[in-house]
Amino acid sequence: MSTSLKKLCLICIITLLTFFTSTSSAQSFKCTSSLKKCDAIVDYIAHNATTLIAIKNLFNIKNLRTILGVNNLPLSTLPNQLVPAKHSIIKIPISCICTNGTGKSNKLPIYKVVHGDSLDHIATEVFSGLVTYQQIQEANNIGDPNLIKVGQKLWIPLPCSCDDVDGQKVVHYGHLVAANSTVEGIAEEYNTTQDVLLRVNGLVSPNDLKAGAILDVPLKVCTNPVTNNSLDYPLLVSSGTYLFTAANCVKCTCDAANNWILQCEPSQLNSSLWPSCPSIHCQNSGDLYLGNSTSYGCARTTCSYSGYTNQTILTTATLDSTCPTSDNSSSAVSLSVWRLNFLVIAVHSFFYVHLG
Repeated sequence: MSTSLKKLCLICIITLLTFFTSTSSAQSFKCTSSLKKCDAIVDYIAHNATTLIAIKNLFNIKNLRTILGVNNLPLSTLPNQLVPAKHSIIKIPISCICTNGTGKSNKLPIYKVVHGDSLDHIATEVFSGLVTYQQIQEANNIGDPNLIKVGQKLWIPLPCSCDDVDGQKVVHYGHLVAANSTVEGIAEEYNTTQDVLLRVNGLVSPNDLKAGAILDVPLKVCTNPVTNNSLDYPLLVSSGTYLFTAANCVKCTCDAANNWILQCEPSQLNSSLWPSCPSIHCQNSGDLYLGNSTSYGCARTTCSYSGYTNQTILTTATLDSTCPTSDNSSSAVSLSVWRLNFLVIAVHSFFYVHLG
């Protein structure tokens, strides 16, 4: 064998090793929770220029407002808004399930193979490296990764988790690590600690962090009085996001500036369950409606959302104090003096008449 041919073979071997190493680097998230499913988030950077509506369709997301909420974009944002190639990060909301100790998106998204596709192209370009071709192959029981057919439907198992962290419920966020990022910097940005990020991601040292990796970042959520018999329990909303619940009748927002207390109000959207959204009144608490407050001195009573069932929307009247603390601090401190759970008559006999 000539020297030049030996060099060529060596280059080919190195290239193949690099290929297989790079395409199998996508991380799986640990997930041992007993929850049947949970909501999670993952970063996405489009390989080619696209639009919000195209991203919605790619990830099989039912409503565009779900993407708008997790990215804290105005509801007035147009579906055809341009998303530049390899530049803008769009957070993708996903439903997560735990399987054999690993979190995966719950049988979605489903991708339909088109002419010229390969599993590696789908993994690295269409879904921007959120998964490896091997993970797609395993999830879809494909024997030969080179044998896929046009029109074939593939489940793309995105990384996620439902696990509590240090005894607290969180929203797990698959964060795309930018160049020159540090574990400490990411921890500070997302209100966690370096130790938590290292532990959750199985990293021995901060030096193990690599640009382009998907890091599991547990996001703190706003506290709320949603009861465990509610159809949306546990309602986990992370800071800087909003979502719609109670059959689209309620909009809930999490803002760390509000002492990490979930703020909910009527959504003004059409209901997905009832002919129309009910007037959500805190029964036996005066004239308070969902999202409204009344104050007496430095005591404030708020009508807060606490869940829904097929027939009703629940509220809780919460009493908070805005009095200065004993150290004369002027900041408002939530004391949670008492809570009274009231059942709001969300579906009046009027609804039953019309549904009947």
